[in-house]
Amino acid sequence: MISLAEAGPSVGGKAATLGLLLRAGFPVPPGIVIPHGASVDLTSLADGPYAVRSSASTEDTAARSAAGVYESFLGVHHAQLADRIAATRASLGSERAAEYRRTDARMAVIVQRQVDADVSGVLFTGSPTHIEASWGLGESVVSGRVTPDTYTLADGNVLERRLGDKATRVDGTTTTPASPADRARYCLTDSQLRDLWQLGEAVEQLLGAPQDLEFAFAGEHLWLLQARPITVPLHGTTGSPGTASGPARPVHTPTDFPRVRPGDILICRYTDPAWTPLFRVIAGIITETGGRLSHAAILAREHRIPAILAVPNALTIPEGTPLTLNGITGVIHHC
Repeated sequence: MISLAEAGPSVGGKAATLGLLLRAGFPVPPGIVIPHGASVDLTSLADGPYAVRSSASTEDTAARSAAGVYESFLGVHHAQLADRIAATRASLGSERAAEYRRTDARMAVIVQRQVDADVSGVLFTGSPTHIEASWGLGESVVSGRVTPDTYTLADGNVLERRLGDKATRVDGTTTTPASPADRARYCLTDSQLRDLWQLGEAVEQLLGAPQDLEFAFAGEHLWLLQARPITVPLHGTTGSPGTASGPARPVHTPTDFPRVRPGDILICRYTDPAWTPLFRVIAGIITETGGRLSHAAILAREHRIPAILAVPNALTIPEGTPLTLNGITGVIHHC
């Protein structure tokens, strides 16, 4: 095992980047890395909670993020660490990972002190900068379980903000309803937004390319939890608001309907009434044609799932590719 601050390319892109950021003085929570095949000795670690995270050799690269492909665990205490590390290692050989990766890989595991977050979220650097955030741990945002607050900034100034419903929050391993007061107010202040914009600019300058960051505020202390290159985004027409993440499920005709699973991101050329039952199980929809008044958009709004329309060549996205849809900006990030 090695300190996260000493991590380099041999232990995967996620750990290597966090190590580089730590050495450069960025506020990354401390941790250790267990290289592929290394023995596990946890006697030096105090009780948690910890985040146990994958760092595969094919993960968090400029071409592919592998977002959601491998196992990770939050709120892990010392007695659970060995089992969670083993499960993360084993996820390298899962059917989901093999279908996504289609090449050999090695798995290192990060054990990192978990931040007791008041607010967490995701930031995409660039001009403009896009931020999504919600109360508690960031799992709510990255999994698409809540509609987060969204912010657009340029040169540190807020260009636009949209209030999300933020109906639930995750703390430790517990999900609870958010209070009515928290649902009705923005979770980030202007001062925190400026701090986030500055953080994003500094990370992008260090790493030399636009970055997808995960962050958390514990009180007013800002933590940087992850940085990875932004994989090439797709753009389309917004049809229904909200965000969602899930595996791509290209569907060409009704004969493909049995392949659709709960939580899938449905991809199709267009929909008609025969497709209506699918809207009860999918997490979001992308179409190659259509507009805000199309069948797909209307049904998506009724079912309160995000829809992005008129995305050229969307059906070429490989089956199972992890996708994140933003039904407010019309942006689809894929790996």
